[in-house]
Amino acid sequence: MFLQCGQHGAAGRCYARSLELEPDNPDFLYNLATSKTAFGELNEAERLFSRAIALNPRDSGAWLNRSILRRRTAQDNHVAELQRLLAGLPADDPDRVQVCFALARELEDLGRFDESWSCLQQGAHLRRLGMQYDVAQDEAAMTALARHFDATLPNSRPGAAPQGFPSDRPIFILGLPRSGTTLVDRIVSAHSRVGSLGEHTTLALAVTRLAGGGFGPNDTAATGKLELIERSAGLDFAELGRQYCHSIAGFGDSSPRLIDKTPQNFLYLGLIHRALPGARVLHLRRHPLDSCYAIYKTLFRAGYPFSYSLQEVGRYYIAYHRLMAHWRSNIPQAFLDVDYEALVTDPEGQSRRLFDYLGLSWEDGCLSFHRRGGAAATASAAQVRQPIYSRSVGLWRRYAKQLAPLADRLREQGIPVD
Repeated sequence: MFLQCGQHGAAGRCYARSLELEPDNPDFLYNLATSKTAFGELNEAERLFSRAIALNPRDSGAWLNRSILRRRTAQDNHVAELQRLLAGLPADDPDRVQVCFALARELEDLGRFDESWSCLQQGAHLRRLGMQYDVAQDEAAMTALARHFDATLPNSRPGAAPQGFPSDRPIFILGLPRSGTTLVDRIVSAHSRVGSLGEHTTLALAVTRLAGGGFGPNDTAATGKLELIERSAGLDFAELGRQYCHSIAGFGDSSPRLIDKTPQNFLYLGLIHRALPGARVLHLRRHPLDSCYAIYKTLFRAGYPFSYSLQEVGRYYIAYHRLMAHWRSNIPQAFLDVDYEALVTDPEGQSRRLFDYLGLSWEDGCLSFHRRGGAAATASAAQVRQPIYSRSVGLWRRYAKQLAPLADRLREQGIPVD
């Protein structure tokens, strides 16, 4: 319950108390280790994950989470142990998924790229086999969004009086996963006037309430995705903005500005533009192949079902690219594009650009975000505890042969990758 409310500190205290009561419970060790990871206590997290593994050697989640805590070296890695564990698992054992992703990560750190890709491919394929998903539905949804939200939107017409709810409190940071949204969230939330609510479904739930015929967000009778999109184009947008702002106020953060760092809010840009014309939106983007590879090599806790097939990653990326081009053409003043490569190459220059757009004065401490406390409950939880680095830029080139079919498909769609 605490985690669902974003109360990571309270959740951590519950985990710690549970472990006091049962010191050798591997599940409690695992839970506390994940909490320590979120708060940047990486050495303690590694110790706890190692204890959990010693008590339960088949705890594939602990193996994976330990592997991604830090960059592994020839002197500090678990490759041999992971290989032995993998060899002993049946071919269809779901534990193979996390073990494969862990082994792929450590092999990549050691520069053994062909072996890493082979493990990654095995894990992703097995993960995909256990899912029911059709990327065509997401493609259709993005096409429908572009059709229903275009240049005829009131806030898109030059000189038109803004409609919607008058609040400049929300800051949206969005884009594809693994595009740098967590990095920007940490930089911006280091400002004295900004708080971060992390990733949450507040906007999606508000849209469902208003456009779904009165059904609740978890009601099985709610309208289908395409019908929901059609209905959302005729919402009371001022009410949508009011409900959203009321909901985020309920998180209990009194900061004058609040970040919503939900990557897939890029789907809602048309709605954000109409409902919250005073909001500021930062869109993160990175090189297409770096972006696609970073998605493919990440085992997400939930969401992003397109990420476990390279072909589906490509199809989703193409649909996303088209939708962002649509937003850029029809509501060009509604968001600021932020290039990941530019940010890690020129952190201060690009960060100053962000704060100018947000209407906030520059504070030097914003680039020292890695020294701050607070939880970071995302796939980047360990990375954001380090100063800004650029070693992930161009990583796709290590897998140019394996990514060649994807690169060809992106080029065919006019997406530059060279």
